[in-house]
Amino acid sequence: MRLQARDETAFREIVERYASRIYRVCYGILGNPDDANDVAQEVFAKVFSSIHGFAGRSSLYAWIYRIAVNECYDFLRKKRPITTYSGDALDYAQAPRMETADWRPAPDRTAMQRDFINNLLADVAEEDRWLLIAKEVERFSIAELSQMTGLKENTIKKKLFRVRQTLL
Repeated sequence: MRLQARDETAFREIVERYASRIYRVCYGILGNPDDANDVAQEVFAKVFSSIHGFAGRSSLYAWIYRIAVNECYDFLRKKRPITTYSGDALDYAQAPRMETADWRPAPDRTAMQRDFINNLLADVAEEDRWLLIAKEVERFSIAELSQMTGLKENTIKKKLFRVRQTLL
């Protein structure tokens, strides 16, 4: 495979072929165009650096798609804010006003829904999570998923049914 031989022309062709699809996957998970663009670029950097590990058990797109989903979840894990408290930062003279003021930002409904779904999906096995996202977000058919994974169509249907039952 030219790509595994680190042929830059072959790599450019892969990027051109899949960039918009990978961006859509990232955007669908992250919900932010800038973050999606950054992660999509990271995906292709990872593809280039780890193409030697591609064994061909699935289609190249399926392999890249898995990398994209994993990179998105890694990004979300890293992005979670770590809140710390420093007593010096609070002006105690202003404390009574802060208690009565409604200073909390309005919740972002889309972000809350995305976080809720991501929390649900975190408890699902990686292969099953990938199948569900590929089917429901990317709208792959059962036949396409079968080709991508090498699994029989009935096996995929059963797996998807079980994942949906688990999530319910």
